[in-house]
Amino acid sequence: MSTRDSWRNSWGSGYGGGGLSFGGTSAWGAGGGDTIFRVLSRTSERQSKRRSGIVSGFSEDGLPEEDDLSMYSERDVNLPPISKAEDWAMMPDVKIYAERGEKDHLKPKKLGITWKNLTVKGVGSDAAFNENVISQFNVPRNIKEGRHGPPLNTIIDNCHGCVKPGEMLLVLGRPGSGCTTLLKMLANRRNGYAEVNGDVHFGSMTAKEAEQYRGQIVMNTEEELFFPTLTVGQTVDFATRMKVPFHKYSDLPSDKDFQVETREFLLKAMGITHTVGTKVGNEYVRGVSGGERKRVSIIETLATRGSVFCWDNSTRGLDASTALQYTKAIRAMTDIVGLSTVVSLYQAGNGIYDLFDKVLVLDGGREIFYGPREQARPFMEELGFICGNGANVADFLTGVTVPTERQVRQGFEASFPRTADEIHQDYSRTQIKASMEKEYSYPQSDEAKENTRDFREAIAYDKDKTLPKKSPLTVSFPKQVRACVVRQYQIVWGDKPTFILKQVATLVQSLVIGSLFYNSPSDSSGLFSKSGALFFSLLYQALMALSEVTDSFAGRPVLAKHKAFAFFHPAAFCIAQIAADLPVLIFQVTQFSLVLYFMVALKMSASAFFTYWVTLFAISMCITAVMRAIGAVFSTFDGATKLSGFWFSALLVYSGYFIPKTQMHPWFVWIYWIDPLAYGFEILLSNEVHGQIIPCVKNNLIPNGPGYTNSAFQSCAGVPGAIQGATSLTGDQYLQAYSYSHAHLWRNFGIIWAWWALFVAVTIIATSNWKEMAGKSGFLVIPRENANKHRHLLQPDEESQVKEKSASRGGVAPLDSSASSMDGKTIENQLISNTSVFTWKNLTYTVKTPSGDRVLLENVQGWIKPGMLGALMGSSGAGKTTLLDVLAQRKTEGTITGSILVDGRPLSVSFQRSAGYCEQLDIHEPMATVREALEFSALLRQGRSIPREEKLKYVDTIVNLLEMQDIEHTLVGRTGAGLSVEQRKRLTIGVELVAKPSILIFLDEPTSGLDGQAAFNTLRFLRKLAAVGQAVLVTIHQPSALLFKEFDTLLLLARGGKTVYFGDIGDEASTLKDYFARNGAPCPQDVNPAEHMIDVVSGSASQGKDWNQVWLESPEHKAVSNEVDRIIKEAASKPPGTVDDGHEFAMPLWQQTKLVTHRMNVALFRNTDYVNNKFALHIGSALFNGFTFWKIGSSVQELQLKLFTIFNFIFVAPGVINQLQPLFIDRRDIYEFREKKSKMYSWKAFVTGLIVSEFPYLCICAVLYFAPWYYTVGFTTNSNKAGATFFVMLFYEFIYTGIGQFIAAYAPNAVFASLVNPALITVLVAFCGVLVPYSQIQEFWRYWLYYLNPFNYLVSSMLTFTVFDNVVHCKEHEFALFDTPNNQTCQEYLAPYRAGLGSRTNLVNPGATSGCKVCQYRFGSDYLSTLNISDYYIGWRDAGIVVIFAISSYVMVFLLMKLRTKATKTAE
Repeated sequence: MSTRDSWRNSWGSGYGGGGLSFGGTSAWGAGGGDTIFRVLSRTSERQSKRRSGIVSGFSEDGLPEEDDLSMYSERDVNLPPISKAEDWAMMPDVKIYAERGEKDHLKPKKLGITWKNLTVKGVGSDAAFNENVISQFNVPRNIKEGRHGPPLNTIIDNCHGCVKPGEMLLVLGRPGSGCTTLLKMLANRRNGYAEVNGDVHFGSMTAKEAEQYRGQIVMNTEEELFFPTLTVGQTVDFATRMKVPFHKYSDLPSDKDFQVETREFLLKAMGITHTVGTKVGNEYVRGVSGGERKRVSIIETLATRGSVFCWDNSTRGLDASTALQYTKAIRAMTDIVGLSTVVSLYQAGNGIYDLFDKVLVLDGGREIFYGPREQARPFMEELGFICGNGANVADFLTGVTVPTERQVRQGFEASFPRTADEIHQDYSRTQIKASMEKEYSYPQSDEAKENTRDFREAIAYDKDKTLPKKSPLTVSFPKQVRACVVRQYQIVWGDKPTFILKQVATLVQSLVIGSLFYNSPSDSSGLFSKSGALFFSLLYQALMALSEVTDSFAGRPVLAKHKAFAFFHPAAFCIAQIAADLPVLIFQVTQFSLVLYFMVALKMSASAFFTYWVTLFAISMCITAVMRAIGAVFSTFDGATKLSGFWFSALLVYSGYFIPKTQMHPWFVWIYWIDPLAYGFEILLSNEVHGQIIPCVKNNLIPNGPGYTNSAFQSCAGVPGAIQGATSLTGDQYLQAYSYSHAHLWRNFGIIWAWWALFVAVTIIATSNWKEMAGKSGFLVIPRENANKHRHLLQPDEESQVKEKSASRGGVAPLDSSASSMDGKTIENQLISNTSVFTWKNLTYTVKTPSGDRVLLENVQGWIKPGMLGALMGSSGAGKTTLLDVLAQRKTEGTITGSILVDGRPLSVSFQRSAGYCEQLDIHEPMATVREALEFSALLRQGRSIPREEKLKYVDTIVNLLEMQDIEHTLVGRTGAGLSVEQRKRLTIGVELVAKPSILIFLDEPTSGLDGQAAFNTLRFLRKLAAVGQAVLVTIHQPSALLFKEFDTLLLLARGGKTVYFGDIGDEASTLKDYFARNGAPCPQDVNPAEHMIDVVSGSASQGKDWNQVWLESPEHKAVSNEVDRIIKEAASKPPGTVDDGHEFAMPLWQQTKLVTHRMNVALFRNTDYVNNKFALHIGSALFNGFTFWKIGSSVQELQLKLFTIFNFIFVAPGVINQLQPLFIDRRDIYEFREKKSKMYSWKAFVTGLIVSEFPYLCICAVLYFAPWYYTVGFTTNSNKAGATFFVMLFYEFIYTGIGQFIAAYAPNAVFASLVNPALITVLVAFCGVLVPYSQIQEFWRYWLYYLNPFNYLVSSMLTFTVFDNVVHCKEHEFALFDTPNNQTCQEYLAPYRAGLGSRTNLVNPGATSGCKVCQYRFGSDYLSTLNISDYYIGWRDAGIVVIFAISSYVMVFLLMKLRTKATKTAE
């Protein structure tokens, strides 16, 4: 039993369940009361004595003496412990919790984790091939490679450990060592790994038994996944609401009070109470700062009130002070509540390191040390490694296996362990390992069994009684639903533009379509237009639901995270979505119905109107459920869009409008029975025509006109259901012709809701199976075409004769010392130096917010000179990135006042490309290789006078300098499949360096997310740049003392962008320390000055002073102001250091366009998912269309089928557009967030590249649609007509791609774009002359919108080429059948009629005197004349107009991209 456990047991009742809260409520429960806090009030003297005792307790051979190790199990049993976080500001609040939990005799929730022989394997080797459009079809190679199955990669190799309740373990390792995988195993997240062997116990439970407690064994991952439009308050509110226990404290019985106090405590503990009303945001939605967002992520994890916590690099993006406060918070809660905490960190400062009990060091998956924290450093030092003065111990421990990082003590050069395996062997022989192994029996101990029993009881006591026994959730299902509904409305309201767009689009659509079908007559001429209006009512609801697929993928990662936290059952989320839909859809359907129904003049009765309304509502709900189900079932967006696009067109074609059920082919008629739209269409049509008498008029009455008034000698023609010889029909006869019946109305209504219920069930089941990101180990991706170029990534040979450094300053070899064959001088000669001085004075930046103007920077001033490495620091949210953006001219909103000058002169037009800016987010084209990305930047940003060969040679220099030779031919990719975080960061720096920035280089947090060695390498490299005369300004969050020493000057900001210090740092930070010491905040002896001054500015050491005021009143401030003025004056009097070439872009537009187009071509060529999806949609749609309209004959009704099969071709567009837009917007974001701001190339080149790169695939798509469809439906085989049809189809591919791209060019995001699509496409579809013939379109639209509609010319030209010459053969029931008066022959009786209105009819029996048989048309051209196609030449005229529309749709892409492109703000 450990020391901590012995004293815990000595004070009784334990620490119960409850929840974090504030002002007196317990976080997870409590116990011990005053005893604990008497313990915590001890001084830390004993702690330091113990530490020195352990360090001195090493024998001469460098291994710990046995009796010193035994202290961990016996020595301190009777000594009360000391919490290492006793000075944490919120400790008194935790004390109040403890007392409450003990008073209510709550059971403790303590578990502990123990793991033995843990080995984890993932699918995938170190590198995989990315196939391209052509190589994917190399079947023999695919079979050969597929036969072996994917290789398995060992990520964790035989790992052991134990973290008891109340203990904290620090897991250390370089990126790729397996830290994240180990944490996932300890958080019981095994999804996605190929093989997991070994035992992991939680308390005395196995991993399998612990699965039902997933909400108590939680992990905070490195990714920050949130709904960006929710505020911080709403996000935290939801998390805390989901974990309110059923039995609360006796003095806090209300759910609301408990939840509010929990929320307040968490916000205060993390120091972000001021952000409650601010959106969380993400890369593209403006919200809280990166550090604040990370703290929201921490709060959400703490809100689970778990027992085992795994934190994966959770201080990333936090400043040093906040990171330390966070670790103290975790330490305090671990001590008081008995949590088991496992933390992996990069760049952990010594203040943070000292808060842990144990350390585990991983290297390449091997455990090279596991034991008490106090013994980790001595163990490594006894092996011959040196930990430099002021160095981070954590960085030292992970650097011992890296030849260029480690320092070896003199005398150990020959004997020190060189590899992870050798260090592991040395560790295996120590007493430390033997002592640690004694803990591995913890799961079998009585203590663990009792803890687990208490844990199970505490969870059952916490859980709502209505939940199943094995449920991992806490609150009842109705409460889950209620909270999810509230959140759903908050999401909708947070994204108001999308919500408003939906409603405005619906109103506009209903007005437009209502006017199109305005006052449809109640006779036979109105039948087609009324059924068109009814079909359109359904079509619009279905189109609006298509965006649900895009939506489904937007929120999926957040829901998977919340599922892992056991916040709610996926069913609660699905029901909440439906509940949130109800009012929105009711409003949407109501405004649509009220406008459309009465404008079209549908049946005027209340029952008919409400039947129409309720059917549209049911269809909206049902199709929304269909699309959500498709989104939920598929794991990839491409897969979902493929099915949703195809399914959508199937629903439309088989709705009964295009093809009557009686004419459907038996092989596809089953689609009709599973099509909700078909049931909806039957309801609407029978609701409209039932009980009506429909007279035949105009074309449908033969003969008609002057002299033909006797109905006895007339007959209906071309009206389904009409009896031959009759001049009118009943609505029910009309319905019967389509196999419809009014009696089916409510049956169908029930069937629609049954389909809805089925699809909701599918969605719930699929959502329940969503997983978080699979556990593939990160691997590099090599494009197949680069397979031969690539030097495969081998592990560096640790045994190779690398010259080990003996102890020296820093102890890190220069970046190029071992990897580059070039000597430092050669590189220095090639790097560009700079002579310009950059100054900023009285800089203030203000933005408008709903609550008024907000100042983000206030009177900031400073300078940066050649050869200077400047640090820009401050707490999270102090405005560091904002200042960098303002200085680099990257802001497009707000007001900037003050001056920003280069050499005392205003910024030139070329400034943005002459200054390098490495953004915090590493945004790159994922389908480019590292070398391609670097060459692209070099060719576009170096001056036009420099030869291409020289630019490419400079790329080689930078590749060598950044040690990227091994990965230069691999794809950038995405996280998990592509470059690692550290490699991406190097590429970001490289992309800016190859541009040869001539003024200065800005870097925004270049070390965030890197381990200590990578961070140090990055900074050493920047130091080298400064040494050759570059000016470098860097924002940095948590520099170790070693990193901090590299900087020359510091600009320190407080919240609100106020200056606290600007000036030299001094040797060993002496100048900086002296300034703060003079003002009452001396830096303690062994404390990192960087951490100390952040603490002074924003943390516990601030002493309540306004440090901005202290600075303004200091002599240093006055000196800085004078120096800025002097520098500006002196620089302005000399010739400028940098000559402006007067060009906004380095290269001319033609060169830009060539390079950008080439990059886009290559990216699409490698993007097989996208291209295959495009091809599959075309082939699938073509075959479906072809077999649906198989071998159409030549009767009157079949002429309409020919019209509809051509019309159906239009509907290949929505599916492809939905897939095309997210890709366009991704590319646009890369351009806008990085390339545009650095003036790499013009927006014109960007748009041209995107457009041109699609051309080859669109041509192939046209062939892939034409070939399976054209001949299948039985169109003419005449090559002239077939070729003409193909020509028009090809240009339609360009038209809809242009339409999709111009919507995407201006849309703020993909979901918004997917909502605009239906609005535009429905208008184009409605006015193309198919749903309503030209003659019936209202005059207001007929003379402009009809002629401005590309779909009109598309359908018109294709119909002309395929139908014009067809001979029409009426089927028997299609003839108009009537007798003649006065025994006249049919020819005599019809002569006047056939000379006028009936000139295009076909009289089959001219000599008969009774039973005259008249067919409506003779040729296809007669039918086309009713569609405003009077002659064959119109086909070619319209084909030409289609080409013009293709060009104009691309012109629109340029136009809308231009409108979106904002100029950046300059100082006023």
